[in-house]
Amino acid sequence: MTTGALRPVVLRLAAPAVAMMACHFSFNLIDSIWVGRLIGPAALAAVSTAGFYVWVALSLGEMVEIGLIAVAARRHGERHPERAARAAAAAVMYALCAGLAVSIVGWSVAGPMFRLMRVPPEVASLGHAYLSTWLLGAPLVFGFFAIEATFRAAGDTRTPFLMLACSVGVSILLDPLLIMGIGPFPRLGVEGAALASVMVRGGGFLVGLVIALRRGLVRVGEPDWRSLPTIVRIGAPLSLAGVLLSLIYMWLTRFTSRFGTAALAALGVGHKMEGLGFIAISGFSLAASALVGQNLGARQEARAQEAVRLTVGYCLMVTVTTAIAFLLIPGSLVGLFTRDPQVIRDGVLYLRVISVAQIGQSFELILEGALAGAGYTFWPQIVSTTLTGMRIPLAAWWSGAIGLLGIWLALSVTAVSRGIAMILFWRGGRWRAMKV
Repeated sequence: MTTGALRPVVLRLAAPAVAMMACHFSFNLIDSIWVGRLIGPAALAAVSTAGFYVWVALSLGEMVEIGLIAVAARRHGERHPERAARAAAAAVMYALCAGLAVSIVGWSVAGPMFRLMRVPPEVASLGHAYLSTWLLGAPLVFGFFAIEATFRAAGDTRTPFLMLACSVGVSILLDPLLIMGIGPFPRLGVEGAALASVMVRGGGFLVGLVIALRRGLVRVGEPDWRSLPTIVRIGAPLSLAGVLLSLIYMWLTRFTSRFGTAALAALGVGHKMEGLGFIAISGFSLAASALVGQNLGARQEARAQEAVRLTVGYCLMVTVTTAIAFLLIPGSLVGLFTRDPQVIRDGVLYLRVISVAQIGQSFELILEGALAGAGYTFWPQIVSTTLTGMRIPLAAWWSGAIGLLGIWLALSVTAVSRGIAMILFWRGGRWRAMKV
């Protein structure tokens, strides 16, 4: 990552990372498609609303992932792989404990959370069942984030991708079996979808841990506990921003629920379709983070900047395409999840409004990843979080004036604004002074 032509290195890192993000995204997507088609709009809305706490959990898991990539990539760039392995060991142990804590909190707050969102009783009941089951496997999901970061910081994105791809394949087959109770499997409904998701990801973590131990990428007997504060310090701002974003979506659900169950289902469907662009953006962001971390560790700032420029360019090729698809064929995309005409109508409106945000998110997330690789995350996330928080007053104001369209507009306008803010932070250059 620190020598030779950059273009092939960017693609070599980004392509498996994009595929890996697609796999992560696929778990909830698979759940939503099967639940929406096999059970109905209420179950689809339930998985979507429960997914907001799942998003909180995954954002907290990414705290370890983001911080460990920055620290371990810097150690690899400095030619100290043993220090990277010790930091990874501490991160894995911390991730398992954090996952357990998130599960306990989740079981405690599930009821109040659904009451806060003011969803219909049927949606709340199904959502509670889905979330309670998913939380059983949260510690292993957190552990997988740490294992992923361990491989990526060392420049290996293929191994975690292969593990995830196999997990997704099993999930596609296992979901309908557990939802409908086909053959020897029990009929579990929405709980079956959640169980399939965490079972396959937990298995992926265990396989990944064994491989990392054999390659010497994790040294369980010698964890570097002193690296944990740095890992948390770097990862916390981005992670907490994700938590806040999810909490904001919960609050937006209060506004959306006034327009009925179909609107709630459309919010979930639109959010997931928006994730198609997010897959590419996040994958390229991970590549940018690792490239910046290693090249700054090797004292090659110009190469780090060029890597970011190339990464943004490649990502825009994908996100411009998804933006065009949201404008031209939104009905076909929403129709993958449901046949309900009202859900399709509201979802089509969401995709058309949010299409322009795909471009803003490309700059936002890739530059966030680059800044995280440099260890500069605090102030960018303060600004990003503030802009995200503006969604609540904007949605309240605009939905009162122009209905459901106002909520969708609040999401799009703030996403574009965050992209502009990250451009200004990167060009400002204060990240150059950070010590990792």
